[in-house]
Amino acid sequence: MILKTIVGTIIGAALGLLYYKLVGCPNGSCPITAKPHRTAIYGAILGFMISSSF
Repeated sequence: MILKTIVGTIIGAALGLLYYKLVGCPNGSCPITAKPHRTAIYGAILGFMISSSF
């Protein structure tokens, strides 16, 4: 159970960074996607929430 949430959190953070690289925010005015660490944290939180719900 704990391993599943840890893996989900790591995958979420990686997908957040991938989203930053592929989509990102070209002018820097987007509050979440302007910086890579913000998208990684946001992705990790979403990954944690999704993986802990299963």
